[in-house]
Amino acid sequence: MNLITLLLRSSWKIFILASFIGLLSGVSTAGLLITINTHINQVSLTTTLIVSFIGLWCLKFITNIISKYLLINLTEKAILELRLTLSERILATPLYHLEVLGKHRILATLTDDVLAISRTVYIIPTVCIDITIVASCLLYLFWLSPTIFLLVLISLLMGILSYLQLARKATSLFTLARQQEDRLFNHFQSITEGTKELKLHKERRQTFLKKELRETAQIYRRKNVVGMTIFAAAAGWGNSLFFIVVGLVIFALPTFQTIPTHVLSGYALTILYLLSPLDYIMSAIPAFSKATVALKKINSLKLSLSNHCHESNLMNWDEADNFCHRLEFAGITHTYHQDLEDTAFTLGPIDLTVSGGEIVFIVGGNGSGKSTLIKLITGLYTPESGKIYFNSKLVTAENQEWFRQHFSAVFSDFYLFDNLFNLGKNITDDKIKDYLVQLQLDKKVQINNGILSTTLLSQGQRKRLALLTAYLEDRPIYVFDEWASDQDPVFKKVFYSQILPELKNQGKTVIVVTHDDQYFYLSDRIVKLDYGKVENIYTCLMPSEQNLV
Repeated sequence: MNLITLLLRSSWKIFILASFIGLLSGVSTAGLLITINTHINQVSLTTTLIVSFIGLWCLKFITNIISKYLLINLTEKAILELRLTLSERILATPLYHLEVLGKHRILATLTDDVLAISRTVYIIPTVCIDITIVASCLLYLFWLSPTIFLLVLISLLMGILSYLQLARKATSLFTLARQQEDRLFNHFQSITEGTKELKLHKERRQTFLKKELRETAQIYRRKNVVGMTIFAAAAGWGNSLFFIVVGLVIFALPTFQTIPTHVLSGYALTILYLLSPLDYIMSAIPAFSKATVALKKINSLKLSLSNHCHESNLMNWDEADNFCHRLEFAGITHTYHQDLEDTAFTLGPIDLTVSGGEIVFIVGGNGSGKSTLIKLITGLYTPESGKIYFNSKLVTAENQEWFRQHFSAVFSDFYLFDNLFNLGKNITDDKIKDYLVQLQLDKKVQINNGILSTTLLSQGQRKRLALLTAYLEDRPIYVFDEWASDQDPVFKKVFYSQILPELKNQGKTVIVVTHDDQYFYLSDRIVKLDYGKVENIYTCLMPSEQNLV
């Protein structure tokens, strides 16, 4: 995909119309030069010249504005579609692939790459008009004298070829700079997410700032400076060639052959006028080069839309689908492949069946695979082998999106949105306020038209808001990943002894990742993982009968 393709996809009709009107603007500009040159070489000022000048000026003014308006409107639409498409592709890309890419690479694409493309697309209208002006002026020069035009054309081709050679080198430097930019965004992410750790450790902070961040930033700066300098030198060389041509036409050629005065003045006037549009075109090439690098970077991320995520899968919703009768996992596996290690961590095969209205606890040490299992259960990961059945329906790539809509989850690394729109229930603000009172958040958070006043709370309070959001979604299956780990003893007890039983009484299936062994007796079953394998499944009865470590 290139910039022209981006515009054509947006609206090829508008692009062609704008190009045609831009061509008229270029032709009118050449006509003005012809009119001016004609007046310079004749004594009397005729009415025809005055009318021609005024008419061509009006045509240039009108066509220039219309062409730029159409192209600006088109470029804005193209950038909007690019941003929306990228956002859709990211959300449609498998979660595991996004995790492998890393947040810093995705953020660099959404911000800097899109910005580089948008900046370039914004200058396309002027570039298009300047190109038509250059083409029209060259036609005028050919009409004045084909022989001299040949000299101009040769010098122009020399300038273009030398410019392209230098531009190729500069583009390679921009590519290297873009690679460093990924590292820069990774460092920026470290600053925002590791501020507390950097503040507490002076030596680490100094090493990070003076070595890692500064070194990467300097390499990024150096590559960009050298690349832009090469473009500047190439542009200067191109301008110099045109002045050399002017000198040859005015001083050298008349000594070899007789050249009419109107031809000399026409060439001098036109070539000098061409310097401005040519200079703008050459100054725009570095931006085009950076945009090309950005587009290649976007394509290299391979953020492809899923061919199986259709709205029809979401619309075919039966009332029976809002209840989990049986959730079955038969031999599902998932493998983490480490690029720098020969070994790989494999979760599974997992054989597990969960019934409706059942509370299942998942326990295990760190690194046992609990979070990975949760992502497989909720459909965020696609198992490499094995099958998943929901209410006796086989979950496939075609209906995985439909399958995921049955879950409401609060993950350990959850994100809290500030609005409660479209969560599945039509609940008034007053009812939500009652929930906020029960969660002891009413003094810090207000609700107005479904919008929370703030999410800047402690981690435990944020988790309570996330719990409220999950509750309002009213899904048949609830998943909680270490929800109670940030809660005080009071809310921890409320969660296990009140909220979970209430969800169970509503017929909800509840899956909880936990280490709180004092509440194990409240579950129906406990699934214990050890290094990716199900070590045992316990059926819980009474606290006195629990003998788990």
